[in-house]
Amino acid sequence: MDLKKTTAPVNTITYNKATIEAPTGNIYEAITIIAKRASQINSEIKKELIEKLDEFATYNDSLEEIFENKEQIEVSKFYEKLPKPHALAVQEWLEDKIYYREAK
Repeated sequence: MDLKKTTAPVNTITYNKATIEAPTGNIYEAITIIAKRASQINSEIKKELIEKLDEFATYNDSLEEIFENKEQIEVSKFYEKLPKPHALAVQEWLEDKIYYREAK
């Protein structure tokens, strides 16, 4: 997933219920699928962020050696400005990028 190229909205917007439920015919099923995808996206983002922040980690017990790392601040600001995982999941749903199947 390329987070820099996403077109998902950062702010809250209202969607047409019929558009969301169209692929499944059931709004609750559609929301469940979107919620599961949002959880997956959240896990991916969290893993990626932790990996990037570990590059800046210092393992000193001294409080006096704490300093500002500008690269770490930039990484954190980038992830703070991203759309929320649920917005990314809804965008994927509307673009038919989520694969799902019915359990039988």
